[in-house]
Amino acid sequence: MDGLQIENCRLRIGTSGYSYAEWVDAGVYPPGTRSADMLTLYGRRFSATELNYTWYQMPRAPAIDRMRQKVSADFGFAAKLTRTLTHEIKAEQWRGEAARYRDGVTPLIQTGQLLAVLMQFPPAFDRSRKNRVYLAALLDALSGLPLAVEFRNASWAVDRVFHELENRHTTLVAVDEPDLPGLFPPLDVVTNPDLFYIRFHGRNTRGWRSGNMQKQFDYDYTDDELAEWTGRRIVKMAGQTKNGVIFFNNHVRGQAVGNAARLVELLNQLAG
Repeated sequence: MDGLQIENCRLRIGTSGYSYAEWVDAGVYPPGTRSADMLTLYGRRFSATELNYTWYQMPRAPAIDRMRQKVSADFGFAAKLTRTLTHEIKAEQWRGEAARYRDGVTPLIQTGQLLAVLMQFPPAFDRSRKNRVYLAALLDALSGLPLAVEFRNASWAVDRVFHELENRHTTLVAVDEPDLPGLFPPLDVVTNPDLFYIRFHGRNTRGWRSGNMQKQFDYDYTDDELAEWTGRRIVKMAGQTKNGVIFFNNHVRGQAVGNAARLVELLNQLAG
């Protein structure tokens, strides 16, 4: 599935991750599909994906290079920043971790396939002075990479933060998630003229409250819910940027694949 063109913005739509055993049972992949073959099959449907595994472990350049060869040269990747830089931060180690991460994603930089580095912070990462200082230092350490910041804590949803991200040419990630107290709200604020970024997490309120990931991301968007974004927000954001990426994270039973494909259809209808 090629990227869409809205106004002068190239838009890529896909899913958060692609290697899920349950997607075989859900019919996304043929029976017996090996995990090693999933990216190639995925690349026949979509033009971009988020790399989840880089959150769990530090990316290594040889592995990244082998992976990117499984798809076309025009396929794009958004790579999550490793958890030791967002969730399990150690003051004496994080700078070295940042340097290792940069080295690890080098093959994608060299081929122009790195769409963004996704810096996803947990709900507990609030806008305290300590966290503001750390985030500024981390952005400095990773400068030159296409950075996108996802906040889960609503305290960051203030103009001062948006202006600082704009000054740093850094993308604020827009999120669709349950309307729960303290969670970052769904916004269409654009802070980077080169890229906007949207993540659809699903609206499973009970699942989010449970803390169980399998329940948290078990959700299937309706057309009306998707239209809340297609009718206004996506078009507005595309009008302010050169590129856009949208990923669905509601992966538990393969709903992300169907929702992503449906969003493409709705946007095509809007354009046509």
